[in-house]
Amino acid sequence: MTIDDKGWFTEVCEDAGTAFSLKTSRKLHQEQTPYQRIEIFETEQFGSLMVIDGFIMLSGRDNFIYHEMLAHPALFTHPDPKNVLIIGGGDCGTLREVLNHEGVGRVQQVEIDERVTRLAEQYFPELCVANNDSRAELHFDDGIRWVKAASAGQYDVIIVDSTDPIGPAEGLFSEPFYRDCYAALGDDGILVQQSESPLLHQSIINDMRSAMRRAGFEQAQMLGFPQCVYPSGWWSATMAANRPLGHFREDDASNKTFATRYYNSAIHRAAMALPEFMRQVLK
Repeated sequence: MTIDDKGWFTEVCEDAGTAFSLKTSRKLHQEQTPYQRIEIFETEQFGSLMVIDGFIMLSGRDNFIYHEMLAHPALFTHPDPKNVLIIGGGDCGTLREVLNHEGVGRVQQVEIDERVTRLAEQYFPELCVANNDSRAELHFDDGIRWVKAASAGQYDVIIVDSTDPIGPAEGLFSEPFYRDCYAALGDDGILVQQSESPLLHQSIINDMRSAMRRAGFEQAQMLGFPQCVYPSGWWSATMAANRPLGHFREDDASNKTFATRYYNSAIHRAAMALPEFMRQVLK
């Protein structure tokens, strides 16, 4: 990560031979927490920008795509989601989207670094509007340990809103973690996790899918969507369950009682369509 003398922030993706830049106007905040270095910038065109350990986490302009696609496909695929667990998600954007579903009765969010949430409340307040919802519980703890301690069948949906599979998040992409998620989900339970770029990170996606299957999940479905601030500009989430994931409550999605900026029933269906090269790549 570099910022040149003209204010351009650049994240270099060495393994892909690519880089992405945003023009910043000033740095708003910087701190080193016990877990990571967090920086907040003001950009000229993309609103506030959160960077963790040199990697872009979210921008004010396009985060709605990621948060909506991590939350709504899984919730509209489950027949009746009541109890939801979010692992990570410290910026609270996914929490906000989950709580748009009136049938959801309880959401526990487990983020290891409280400073991510407190800085989101300060610099991304629009993402934190549901933090005081009576159905929301914010816990600042180790998500891996939390899932391991969960009761059998405790959750309907588990959403893993994590950083890349390095550092503190590496264990969130492992078979033991998925086994614990499997045990913590009910019969119709769905696990969904951000799964990197279909163009650049095919081996990560395949490793995830293999680990999910070994953990007991019989079905997996990748969902693709644009995300211009992430490497390649094309991102994904992967759902796993023991039930078919190609069908969802399409009428409910079409007649949802809340506003979205990206997600709708047609987007949901289209996101499940795999490009030909991914059909050949996915195991």
